[in-house]
Amino acid sequence: MDIKASDIKSLRDKTGAGMMDCKKALVEAQGDVKQAEKLIKEWGLAGVEKRAGRATNEGRIFLAESPEAIALVEIDCETDFVARNEDFIASGNKMAALCLAKGYDKPNNELEEQVRELASVIKENITLKRVTLVKAAANQYLHSYVHGEGKIGVIVTAQSDKADAFASSDVTGFIHDVALHIAAFHPMFLDQSRVDAAWVKEQEEIFQKQVEGDEKMKGKPENVIQGVLKGKLQKLMSEICLLDQGFVKDEKQKVSAVMAAVGKSAGATLSISDYVYARVGE
Repeated sequence: MDIKASDIKSLRDKTGAGMMDCKKALVEAQGDVKQAEKLIKEWGLAGVEKRAGRATNEGRIFLAESPEAIALVEIDCETDFVARNEDFIASGNKMAALCLAKGYDKPNNELEEQVRELASVIKENITLKRVTLVKAAANQYLHSYVHGEGKIGVIVTAQSDKADAFASSDVTGFIHDVALHIAAFHPMFLDQSRVDAAWVKEQEEIFQKQVEGDEKMKGKPENVIQGVLKGKLQKLMSEICLLDQGFVKDEKQKVSAVMAAVGKSAGATLSISDYVYARVGE
């Protein structure tokens, strides 16, 4: 039987059920909209739309990977209980695998429809928060890490002047530790070159006001004042830039210093090209 797209949309608007379920109901009801609406209710698929306004502060991050790419998907829900639900987890893993296979790097209709179908089964407001796809270029190595029960997801992109460096367990172990470090400390930037100049200027102005209001700095020579300002900025950078932070396994050494040592030991030059940090609800 030929079912009109307008009838499917109308039924979806009335019931909040997924498009495929609406079509199935109309086919089974032989085009009778009222009968199809009744079937939707009997199947327990109605009411998804009514839950759409509820807050989704819980959820989970899902990853799917290959040597060439890693897909990250965040799906949010209302309760932590649902975030641990087997159907929720299975659907999230399926969507991450789909993004990896099809190269999806942002939400789209196909993914949104799967989320709606999941919501109709679980009976809770569920939203697709983010989709990220990271691809490896030449001489790059990708590594992912999920912390806890999927609350934090990290993807690290490392690069070397020698591709065989990634055959070293010391090198890959270090990259894994970097992922753990990012999950723990959540750096705002990779390095100082990524920090917006206008933002740096704003911080310098704040530090200037702080120094001007410090009684201990009254009458100090200009070079001393500038030294204090420079020190404050360096301290800030060491707190917000990944490569300037103290390494998670040895806080006395910067991440950049440990990376250089690991690379030298492997006979290569290592670098972190980029990273992705995703936390549920943020």
